[in-house]
Amino acid sequence: MMEVMTIIIIMALVLVGSLIFYFNRFVVLANRIDNSLSQIDVQLRKRADLVPNLVKTVKGYAKHESKIMNEVTNARKELMSAKSLPEKVKAGSELQNALKSIFAIAENYPDLKANQNFLHLQQELSAIEDKISYARQYYNDSILNYNNTCKSFPGVAFANLYGKKSKEFLKIPQESKAVPNIDL
Repeated sequence: MMEVMTIIIIMALVLVGSLIFYFNRFVVLANRIDNSLSQIDVQLRKRADLVPNLVKTVKGYAKHESKIMNEVTNARKELMSAKSLPEKVKAGSELQNALKSIFAIAENYPDLKANQNFLHLQQELSAIEDKISYARQYYNDSILNYNNTCKSFPGVAFANLYGKKSKEFLKIPQESKAVPNIDL
């Protein structure tokens, strides 16, 4: 009788320990996802904050390229007003494509290409783009860890118990994957 009671107590302790472990595991994984999303937001904001200086520098050299300048300004506004993750991704991609157009314009203006401010902004933008890429990768890695925990045994049982569902990966819009068409 004592052995049966010991086994029941051990099983109860293992069950309680598992409940606590998986609850905390889901909290940690969800916090990682939130943190990685926040890192994407920070980098998108940095890029958006760089745009006015870049536009101002380019405008001084390429006054008749107002169409592209307007596209960049509008893309920045869309990014700043985006609320949801898909909206931010789409607006960020549109801004990235618009900025590529600015750098294509610079090829036609040797003085602009040699301008130290422009070169500094270009380098800073390139560094921010790298950070955005890393932040997106970290976000998707965090989603992968979360989803693996939700879908593998015994995590799937605890995910169902706690009402945890798989989350979507961050996908780059198809139009962002295409080479931008630049009309000069």
